[in-house]
Amino acid sequence: MSKPCIHLVAGARPNFMKIAPIVRALQADGRLAWKIVHTGQHYDRDMNDVFFEELGIPQPDVRLGCGGGSHAAQTGKIMQAYEDLVNAEKPAACLVVGDVNSTLACSVVAKKACVPVAHVEAGLRSGDMSMPEEINRLVTDAISDWFFVTEPSGYEHLKREGKDMSIVYDVGHVMVDNVLFQAEKLKTMDTSGLETDAYKKAHPRYGVVTLHRPSNVDSAEALERIATVLRTVSEELPLIFPVHPRTRANIEKFGVDLGRNVTLMGPQAYMSFLHLWKDAVVVLTDSGGLQEETTALGVPCITMRENTERPVTVDEGSNVLAGTDPAKIIPLALDAIRNGGKRGRRPALWDGKAAERIVAILADKLL
Repeated sequence: MSKPCIHLVAGARPNFMKIAPIVRALQADGRLAWKIVHTGQHYDRDMNDVFFEELGIPQPDVRLGCGGGSHAAQTGKIMQAYEDLVNAEKPAACLVVGDVNSTLACSVVAKKACVPVAHVEAGLRSGDMSMPEEINRLVTDAISDWFFVTEPSGYEHLKREGKDMSIVYDVGHVMVDNVLFQAEKLKTMDTSGLETDAYKKAHPRYGVVTLHRPSNVDSAEALERIATVLRTVSEELPLIFPVHPRTRANIEKFGVDLGRNVTLMGPQAYMSFLHLWKDAVVVLTDSGGLQEETTALGVPCITMRENTERPVTVDEGSNVLAGTDPAKIIPLALDAIRNGGKRGRRPALWDGKAAERIVAILADKLL
């Protein structure tokens, strides 16, 4: 008798980092079959063999090729393409991760085809309805059959929204599974070929910057606020900034000066970027995932946003939610540089075994 087959849906680079531990857990468990479905939401130019080798997972079984377009156009293309696949294969379940357009699109298609939906990273809420990710989270959680939450806030949000708590599982965090796995690999590999290695050798102490949220980078006023922070902080600590393409385009478009001690470089492969930020004095970011990864490794993180859907990183971890006012961000950053910053602790169940728990639950449901 054939094993029940799960579709593992991913559309953006962070999705694959969350899928990777689940693939490894499925391989170790052996009771379920799976297919990796890459929707193509992010273009594939960086999704080469090395990327998947770094994550320790096979190439996607299916590539839907649905990149580009507006949110509506992209979501529609993914829904159409995934519907054909679901109808042809009739998987036992559809597992989606995170909060990108692919998450929403494939969960809706699966649900309408009577395929149960498992949402990994369920229940996260920022309360900010201007964020496309918040809409995706709410819609996906409205129709999911099994909810895998990463932190107490996720559990509480789902409870308040009236979900059946017997199908909500506090399993830990697959993103943390992955960063712990990759950090161990880094300890034994030759890092001299990584693009970030030369910078690290030239700068014993440094900070790392990432920015991509529209609220921070899509207007001259917002970018200038961030630039004020970077110019000031980099006078005390050199900063390295792997720049998102849209962010770089806007820096050039608006003629924003980031300061002489801020080094710009292109987007980094997973291991190259991990090699960089894990040893940073401080990380300045507006990323969701990086708030969690820095907490996992105890790296001081300052989040330049007004809200976070990952409050456990602030309550227990190494993250500080600073807002977007330079007058608030700069003292926090300087304090981290001078006094070591917030280290926090790794939350309960962020132990590298979340994927094992997820696979055990799915096997119990599907067999």
